[in-house]
Amino acid sequence: MTEGRTTVIGDEWWRPIPRGMPRDARWILGGRAVRSFADGFVALLLPIYLLELGFDAFAIGTIITSTLIGSALLTLWAGLIAHRHSRRRMLLAACLLMAATGAGFMVLRDFWPLLIVAFVGTLNPTAGDVSLFLPLEHTALSQTIEPRRRTALFARYSLIGTLAGAIGALAASIPDLAVGWSGLPRLVGMHLMFGLYGVLGVVALLLYRPLSPAVEATTTTPQASLGPSKRIVYGLMALFCIDAFGGGFVVQSLLALWLFQSFGISVATAAAILFWTSLCSAVSYLAAVPISERFGLVNTMVFTHLPANICLMLVPFAPNLPIAIGLSQMDVPTRTSYVMAVVTPAERPAAASITAVPRSLATALSPLLAGYLLTLTSFGWPLIIGGALKAGYDLLLLIGYRTVRPPEEAGPRLDPGGLETVEKRHRR
Repeated sequence: MTEGRTTVIGDEWWRPIPRGMPRDARWILGGRAVRSFADGFVALLLPIYLLELGFDAFAIGTIITSTLIGSALLTLWAGLIAHRHSRRRMLLAACLLMAATGAGFMVLRDFWPLLIVAFVGTLNPTAGDVSLFLPLEHTALSQTIEPRRRTALFARYSLIGTLAGAIGALAASIPDLAVGWSGLPRLVGMHLMFGLYGVLGVVALLLYRPLSPAVEATTTTPQASLGPSKRIVYGLMALFCIDAFGGGFVVQSLLALWLFQSFGISVATAAAILFWTSLCSAVSYLAAVPISERFGLVNTMVFTHLPANICLMLVPFAPNLPIAIGLSQMDVPTRTSYVMAVVTPAERPAAASITAVPRSLATALSPLLAGYLLTLTSFGWPLIIGGALKAGYDLLLLIGYRTVRPPEEAGPRLDPGGLETVEKRHRR
C-alpha cells in the first residue's frame, strides 16, 4: 500500500467529503472541481457563442466533432505513454494546454482557426469528461486507495465533478446578466467567459502541483502499456464505443441547442434545467456505492443505466430530463472503478485511456449527424436514436461481463461458483 492511503472513505459512503481522505486525493478532487466548473459553462456557452458568430447548426456540430476527435487522439496518446512518464508532470502540461485553449477561443472569430483550436485543445462539449485529464486522474486516484474503497472514492470524484459542473452551468448565464447590469455587449461577455476558462486552467495547475510521488507508478521498470488484460480492455472498449456513439447524439451542447430550437428558452432557463439534472446525477453517485457493494459493479451499471435510456427515448414525447439524465449517470463511478479493477496497476493508464477514447472518438461522429437532423426538424430524433444505442450497450455488457468480477467482489454474495475474478484470470 502506498503512502497516504486510507481505509476510512468506504465506511462513510454517505458523506460527500469523508474523513481521512488521502491528501493526494484531495488535490486531485480539487483540480477536478475547477475543471468541471469550467466545462460546465463552456459546454452551454459554446453553441450559443458560435450561433452569435453566425455559424449554423451544421458548422456547430462540426466544431463539436473536432473537439471530440482531438480529445480522443490526445487521450489515447497520453494513456499509452503515461506508464513511462510522471503523471504529475503530464497533469501540469494538460493544465497549460487548457489555459491556451481558453485564450484561443477568447480572441479568435473565424471558423477554421476555431476548428483547429477545438481539435488540439481541451474544450469539453459534453456533460461528462472526455479530456486527457481523465486517464491521468483515474490512475493517480487508484494509487491512493485500497481496492475495497476504490468505488467510494470514484463516487466522490464523480460527485464533485458533477456538482462543480452544475454550478458552472449556472455561471453560463453571467453574460446575459451582465447585459442587464452594465450594458456590456453579450458577445463580449462570452469572450470573457472563455478567458475565465483559461484562467481556471492555471488554477488547476496550482492544485496539481503539490501531488506526491505516491500517485506515480509502483515500478520504475518500463513495461508494455497493456499486457495480460488486453483482451478484456479491448472488449470493454468495443462496448463503450456503442454507448459513446449513442451518447454523442445527446451531448450537453446539442441538448441545449435542441432546447433552444424546440422551446425557445433563454440561456438562464437552460442553465437551470441542466443544473437540476446534474444534481440528480450527483445524488445517484453516492447511492451507487452501497448498491454496487450489494449487487456488484456490472449489475449496478446495467440495471440503473437501462431504465434511464428508455426514459431518454421518451423525452421528445414527454420531456422528463432530470429523471433520465440522473439515472443514466449512476454507472459513471462504477464503470470507472470496474475498469481500474480488472487490470493490473501497471496497465491502468493505458486501460483508462483506451476505454475513455470511445467517449470522445465514437461520440465525435454522432454530433455531426445530430446537428444535421436538427437542421431538418426540431423533433428529438437524436434523443431517440441515442437512447436506443445506449440501451443496446447495457444488454451486451450484461451478457459479456456478468461473470467477470474484480478482486473485492470475490465472496459468497458476489462470486458464487463459476464466476471469474481478475486474480484468477491473471494467474492463468
